[in-house]
Amino acid sequence: MPFQIVLNIIIAIMWTFLQESYTFSSFFTGYLFGILLLFTLQRFIPDEFYMKRFLKIISLILLFIKELILSNVTILKWVYKPKLDMEPGIFAVPVDLKSNWEITLLANLITLTPGTLSIAISNDHSYIYVHAMNIEDVEAEINSIKESFERAIKEVTR
Repeated sequence: MPFQIVLNIIIAIMWTFLQESYTFSSFFTGYLFGILLLFTLQRFIPDEFYMKRFLKIISLILLFIKELILSNVTILKWVYKPKLDMEPGIFAVPVDLKSNWEITLLANLITLTPGTLSIAISNDHSYIYVHAMNIEDVEAEINSIKESFERAIKEVTR
């Protein structure tokens, strides 16, 4: 991956020199041209096209923003409800992630989403214990976390 980034920067610098315009806009145009060139020639380069990972990172950020907005709306509904009929509880989410960085990212995304809180991680790093304000179906909650955040983290890091 670093090879492609360096190659793209070299293409952008060469573009800037060929244009004889040493401005940021000329460099940025060369950088975009380099991305297009690397995308076109990606079958000749052994590594995966590096912009794919960048797009997956953007996708993870947008997923988090969507979940953040939806959970804030849900919390707002609970706050303004005259009668609270919540069932708070703690459940264990089995984790398929390998590195400490991935597990920490998942735990932080769970904690930053209103209504849920990562309490602890098991000693063998195979479970994250989560407290939720309302648990209607534990399996649905676990599947929701695994199918959204955990899947997106795997796409970014692997």
